[in-house]
Amino acid sequence: MSEHQACHSNQATLLMASGGLLLGTIGIFVANTGQSPLAIVFYRCLFGCLALLAWAYFSGKINELKLSKSQMKYVSIIGVFMVIIWSLYFYSLRLIPIGISTLVFHIQAFWVLILGAVFFKEKITLRSCFILTLALLGLALSTGLLNGSSAEFGLSNAFLKGIGICILGSFFYAVTTLIAKLDTGISSLSLTWWQCAVGALVTAWIPFLKGWPLEVSAWAWLIGIGVIHSGLAFTLIYQGISRLSTSRIAVLQFVYPGTAILIDWAVYDHALSLMQWVGVMLIAYALWALRKA
Repeated sequence: MSEHQACHSNQATLLMASGGLLLGTIGIFVANTGQSPLAIVFYRCLFGCLALLAWAYFSGKINELKLSKSQMKYVSIIGVFMVIIWSLYFYSLRLIPIGISTLVFHIQAFWVLILGAVFFKEKITLRSCFILTLALLGLALSTGLLNGSSAEFGLSNAFLKGIGICILGSFFYAVTTLIAKLDTGISSLSLTWWQCAVGALVTAWIPFLKGWPLEVSAWAWLIGIGVIHSGLAFTLIYQGISRLSTSRIAVLQFVYPGTAILIDWAVYDHALSLMQWVGVMLIAYALWALRKA
């Protein structure tokens, strides 16, 4: 890799990591909205769309939002998928702690690696398979399913349902990530804006059925989710994704859950047990090792 390519890759890594750090704080915002999962998705899309539209206009990039018919196909798929993903994630937060939910959701990093091999013909070696197995073991330990730590949260049908929802959402998330990686000629700004626009359109019926937020504080948290965790975070992430290999993308996906676990511990006192931290360390090691796999 040349010096120019290395610099290009480092910039993309910083962009994606920054987006992951921002997303890691979303649990706090969600917990304070007092809204249903689908309602949060609508407001996230709506305010993200408005914020990006204002940014595009004042920065002179409004023309980037114009897409061809073939490009509309991609943004429509991503928009619908993101509605599904966010709905599943927000619903899971009602069943399991933020840290565990976010961590399990990011098994999608491994879906990305596997699907990248299938659709982008990127080679998966025996070393990669070993690393994936190690990471999955870490995932099982970190959730407490293998060591009884999950009893703190109640190893109930609700807990297992929450884990299942996260795994399903992780698959949709991986597919969306790889679609974003395709060379479609769509800028990160345009991709994020259309993702939010399609999402807002699909869920526009929610407030009319569920009602509108009554508290000013709820509106503030919802606006924050839209502006910070949709508009800004996903623009940064998509800028990074388009320049990185799937193995590097897989590694960086865990900036988000790592941040969420620390937030969960610091703000909500959901401390992990020793074995759960061992699981987190196994995942961290596996993902660090993936950079050479």
